[in-house]
Amino acid sequence: MTYADVGGLRIWYEEHGTGRPLVLLHGGYGSTETFAPVRQALAARRRLIAVDLRGHGRTGGLDRPLRYESMADDVAGLLRRLGLPRADVLGYSLGGGVALRTAIQHPARVRRLVLVSTPFRRGGWYPETVAAMSAHDERVAERMRGTPSYERYARVAPRPQDWPLLWARSGELLRRDYDWSAEVAALPMPVLLVFADADEIPVSHAAEFFGLLGGGHRDAGGDGAGRPASRLAVLPGLTHYDVVASPALPAAVLPFLTHPARAPG
Repeated sequence: MTYADVGGLRIWYEEHGTGRPLVLLHGGYGSTETFAPVRQALAARRRLIAVDLRGHGRTGGLDRPLRYESMADDVAGLLRRLGLPRADVLGYSLGGGVALRTAIQHPARVRRLVLVSTPFRRGGWYPETVAAMSAHDERVAERMRGTPSYERYARVAPRPQDWPLLWARSGELLRRDYDWSAEVAALPMPVLLVFADADEIPVSHAAEFFGLLGGGHRDAGGDGAGRPASRLAVLPGLTHYDVVASPALPAAVLPFLTHPARAPG
């Protein structure tokens, strides 16, 4: 549990377990603690590298705008700093967007990719979710004081007074439109998509996402030879807010990370 200097940014990361490295990227306003409920199950099989993203948790960097692209460069820089040519990467929500951009921008660094509750375009969220995210600003930050997210931030952030700035920077990011469908279709590594069945992202978008990765186009056949390299999991009885803490998450993730899979073709 320490800092790494990456391009002048001090990035906080924690390591747990042993084995092939798996990078964990939390959601918006979160930190490495997001993965505490599933950490033990994942660390039993993997070397976990949990990261506080730019501006979140113990990592600073709010002097510049938050962008998926620059945060992806942060992750790739951290892997270089740790001497890791390749790693598996798992991102949840905001961290999923960062994980996806890491795979797009630095494909040689990502062995396998796991995206939890993550769309490939901004319009993939339900309209009411897009509207709520668009409203994030300093005024919302003030209303969020006293919540568990605020209390955690106030406890560990290098500048707790930056809480309103984090919301302002996040709002700027979340109001930016994007559509990464072409880049998704060109990804060279296997991808696992994980969604809750009552997510903030409709299951129809999950199916469309899977289709870009080669899934859902044909029967795999009796021997499974037609199965795509990527996989889709829709976990029942869960929402966007509790899917990352469910035992069903490592139960879906670990087999994907360890099962032999051909490269997408």
